[in-house]
Amino acid sequence: MKNNIKVLRAQYSMTQDQLAEKLSVSRQTIISLEKEKYNPSIILAFKLAEIFNCKIEDVFIYEGDFE
Repeated sequence: MKNNIKVLRAQYSMTQDQLAEKLSVSRQTIISLEKEKYNPSIILAFKLAEIFNCKIEDVFIYEGDFE
């Protein structure tokens, strides 16, 4: 799933380590998210949206179809 985590993180002048600490996850998790190799749990997605003061849809871009 595509996401804007790297862009949002840069807007907030936040390192991967800082974001990982706020989310209580490893830096490797942040790297995997940014490289779109990992889809987060709904709880982690909500936490990311809260940290960046936006909606989940502003963080993640769903490109699948519903069929």
